This record gives sequence, structure tokens and C-alpha cells, in this order.
Amino acid sequence: MPAFDRAATSASGTVSSALSRRRFMGAASAAGLGAAGLSACSDGGSTTTDSQGRTVVEWWNIQTTQPSKTVWPERARAFEAEHPDVRVKLVTMENDAYKSKMTALTSSGKLPDIYHTWGGGVLEQQVDAGLVEDLTPSIRPWADTLLSASLEPYRIGGKTYAVPFEIGAVGFWYNKALFTRAGIKTPPATWADFLDAVKKLKGAGITPIALAGKEKWPGMYYWAYLSLRIAGVDGMRKAAAAEDFTGGDFVRAGEHLRQLVALQPFQKGHLGAAYSTPNGEAATMGNGRAAMELMGQWAPVAQADAGKGIGKDLGFFPFPEVAGGKGARTDVFGGGGGYAVRKGAPKAAVDFLKFFMTAESDRVLVKEASIMPVVKDAMSALTDHNLRLVSETVDKATGFQLYLDQAYPPAVGQEINDSVAALIAGSKSPEQAARSITQVAKSQ
Repeated sequence: MPAFDRAATSASGTVSSALSRRRFMGAASAAGLGAAGLSACSDGGSTTTDSQGRTVVEWWNIQTTQPSKTVWPERARAFEAEHPDVRVKLVTMENDAYKSKMTALTSSGKLPDIYHTWGGGVLEQQVDAGLVEDLTPSIRPWADTLLSASLEPYRIGGKTYAVPFEIGAVGFWYNKALFTRAGIKTPPATWADFLDAVKKLKGAGITPIALAGKEKWPGMYYWAYLSLRIAGVDGMRKAAAAEDFTGGDFVRAGEHLRQLVALQPFQKGHLGAAYSTPNGEAATMGNGRAAMELMGQWAPVAQADAGKGIGKDLGFFPFPEVAGGKGARTDVFGGGGGYAVRKGAPKAAVDFLKFFMTAESDRVLVKEASIMPVVKDAMSALTDHNLRLVSETVDKATGFQLYLDQAYPPAVGQEINDSVAALIAGSKSPEQAARSITQVAKSQ
């Protein structure tokens, strides 16, 4: 998806959302971080070598949970075995810490050789700052081996600035056994049915939903999906282009979310809960202490890593439709992950990405790390039933909206996360949240 057009694309790849282009270099001060104390990154155009004379490629990633945090180093060692003149140095950190440090590094003008990106507005502003390598000519010989949709979030102005390693969708993961105990026979297809399911779960003494309120982005998913269902893909595009989210559809999204919050559906202490900690959202769901969580395709792995995992009791269903809304239940909110390369990085960085995304390597990621495939010839390796449901959801999508905190400029994405968190906590009204997001969007 062309990042300069900010996010949603239809199933055919047509752009359907936009915010105006913005610069990023001054935005990092909001993170409250300097470049000092971070892992040292190479200056643009320079190459680092180790004591053995090997080219060092520094690779920043967010694979902090098993099995990925074991598979990623194994892939690096496999590449080194084929390229003894290269050393791949992994730097792994948690999602929110990574975002903060990357903001600071972008401000300093120094990025890692290879780094995780979700594409969208954040990547675009790094490109605008001249910090990212144009990978178009490098990947042209093998780009057609990848699913076309997986490349869309990283295309800017007709050029490709990152290589995807996963594509997927956010939806509800649910505990079938807890649904049965509460007398819920089928997953809810409408918002009204969803609220009714929450009431039934509470009536049965079951916590309906796990939420990592401390990290804010999981709560953002609710407002984003409700906005997509009520405003529709076209409405999201128009709001982004006008930098104005004060319209009735977005206020109604907040009102619907407040309806849910009023039912007190989340686990005790949810406002202070993290995502992947032992008492966080993934563990709450993975240990069977909540019936649902709204999360991306990585949820089953995170649940099993942070908790025990619930095995065959785990199911998946799309976000419900909203009565009177302009959006379809087949419109998808989500994204994937990719790797960009800093401007002037050693050639070995691109060579590693080519190795990492061969069909053989992607099959390893799918089988051993439960990653959604992006290489066409690796699709057969996806055997997990629930992940196949996610894949089918993406394949059948009538519209696609990238994560809002990545689709828009960083300050806008952060304000969406903050305002929705305040809405869930009860300190902002739906109207106030919409106004705050709009004010920041117009100030960029």
C-alpha cells in the first residue's frame, strides 16, 4: 500500500485512504528520548567490520516471544553459514520500547542496517528524511515470488522500501469452552450480538475480554474497527484526507466503544496491564481467564508464550458488523511486518533479506514460528486451522485499513492511542477524543 496515501487499500489494491505528506525529523522530541544510550547504529553510507574482518549487519527486530525469538537467530546463523564474511548482529526489543527508540534514532538521522517496519506513514516519513534505501531494483528479480498484497504497505511513490515477512488481520480470538459454558452457540456477527455475548459471559461468571490497557495500542483496535465498520473504507479515506475525525461516524464509533466499556467487560486491573507479561493480556487469554481478545495473527503464539495456551479451544472470528454502518464485515483492519534497510547499508543487508524471504526460509518461519506466509510457494506450509482462517479473511477482504498508529504520522497515531485509552478509562468523551485526534492531525 502506498504509504503516502495513508493506509486503506481495497482487495484489488486500489488506494482508499490518505493524509497529506509530513516530515518527521522534529517529531522525535515527543518521545522524550535521545539517541544516547541506544545500541550504536552505523552512520549513513558506512560499513562496520568485526575483529575477524567480517561485515557486520545490525538487524533490529521485535520477536520477543517463542518460538520466533529462537527461530530468528537460527535464520541469522544459517545465513552466516552461507556467507562466512558476514556477521548478523541481532538487536531484539519489546514493541513499545522499539517504537520509542526508533523515533529517537530517526531524529538523529542514524538507523540500524535492517529494522522492523509496519510501513504506512512512519516509514514514509523516514523515506522523506532520506534515511531509507530504495529496494525496488534489488528485489525486482524476486518480488513476484511474494504475495502482492504483502508489499503494499511498503510502497511509496511507486518504489518499494521494505521487504515483508508477514501479512495478516486483527480479529477476535475466543475460548470455545467458555463460550459454551455461557450458552453462546455461535460467534457474534453483529455488534448487538457481541454486546449480548459479553452480557452472557458476565452472567456466567466469566471475564469476557482481556485487554492490555497500559500499552494503549490494543485498545485502539476497538475504536479503529468500529470506525471502519461505521464510516466504511471510503469514510476512513475522506477523514484522513481532510485530517478531520470529528464527523458523526467517528463520534459514533466512540459511543459504541463506551457502550462496551459500560458493561465492564475487561479483566480486573486492565488499565495497568501490559500485553505479553505474565499477568498481561496474552497470558490472561492463554491461561483461560478471559473469553476473548481483539488481536492480530500473532495472538496464538503470544498466548502460548505468556501463558499456557488453550489449544483446540481457541477460535477466531471477524470483527462484527455495525447496524447502519457503511462498512462491510469483510473490510479488514490489520497489517503485517517487514524489514527496511537504512540508506547506505552494506550490500549484505539486502542479501540477507533475499535469503530470509526465500520459499525455503519462509516455510521455516511458517512451520517453526507460526508466521503467516508471504512467499507464494510457502502457502502450503500453513496448516494451523485458525491461521488459515486469518489468511482467508485477508484473501477475501473487500477493503484493508493499516494499523492507525502506523498508517498516519507518528504524532497522530500516538494521539489516537492516547485518546482511545482515555475514552476507555472514562476521562474523555467520544467527542473529545475525536477533537483531540483532529487537532493533532491538523497541526502536523
